[in-house]
Amino acid sequence: MIIRFVKMTFIPEKTNDFLEIFEASKNKISVCDGCKKVELLRDTEHPNIFFTHSIWENENALENYRNSELFKTTWAKTKILFSEKPQAWSLKAM
Repeated sequence: MIIRFVKMTFIPEKTNDFLEIFEASKNKISVCDGCKKVELLRDTEHPNIFFTHSIWENENALENYRNSELFKTTWAKTKILFSEKPQAWSLKAM
């Protein structure tokens, strides 16, 4: 099982644009082969900072998603809204 966190900091005026993108894609992501969960979290002190939290069956499932057309098109729309470089962590439960 792979637990993935991605921290994204957006241009403050673009947060609603991101929320629309996430809302349109979250159900498509959640039905990807090997995806167990996907959710969006928002920083309590900085409303333009978000984290995605997803759970994948294994590293192959995550990589297949990251190489999919869904990821490529969603990421292309999202990355132009960033004010800082995103950070990502892949973790295994112990």
